[in-house]
Amino acid sequence: MTERPVICPLQVITPDLPANKLLPLVEKACISGVKWLQLRMKNQPVKEIEQTAAAIKQICDRYNCRLIINDHTDIAINTGAYGVHLGMEDLHPAKARRLSDNKVIIGGTANSFQRVLEVSPYADYIGIGPYRYTRTKEKLSPVLGIEGIKNIVDHCRHNQITIPLIAIGGITVEDVTALISTGIDGIAVSSAIFSAMDIKTVVSSFLLSLNESIKTY
Repeated sequence: MTERPVICPLQVITPDLPANKLLPLVEKACISGVKWLQLRMKNQPVKEIEQTAAAIKQICDRYNCRLIINDHTDIAINTGAYGVHLGMEDLHPAKARRLSDNKVIIGGTANSFQRVLEVSPYADYIGIGPYRYTRTKEKLSPVLGIEGIKNIVDHCRHNQITIPLIAIGGITVEDVTALISTGIDGIAVSSAIFSAMDIKTVVSSFLLSLNESIKTY
């Protein structure tokens, strides 16, 4: 991919569930308007992750949703996913870039401006967080809060680093306006959507708040 891809402002991350429970939730999310889905399965065998990814890719294709695979660059390539997202303890984006031969986009992760400097030459977007404490992720980095997010964004813009930045970590609909006001390019959400009784209503609320906030800021 020679040109930087357009990054969706609402990225939805799956909960760590077995396939029989996860697939119906993914379809509900796609029906509800999710256009960017990250499959995150940290505690499952690689074979099961690949099988689940292939099944979810079929669902995403039906609803024109882009699929991102967490951690596993090889699975992203083999299943025809749009990209791979790499945490700070995963494969470095530079190595993933070489291995993928630009067949997939690459998302990085940062908890500091220094980390952004390290990964931005090799990534297509960077997840910045955690915004607040979340149980979704093990080995959580120090919580940034709104000021920490803004500080990283400001440093990036001051240094002409234009890579899209996505806030992540315990984000709710009520946080959207404040986060977008920092200059962040989008948000990544998991439990706020997948733990909801009515996924469609919550997705619609996120999309509406994002659209209004992006127009304002």
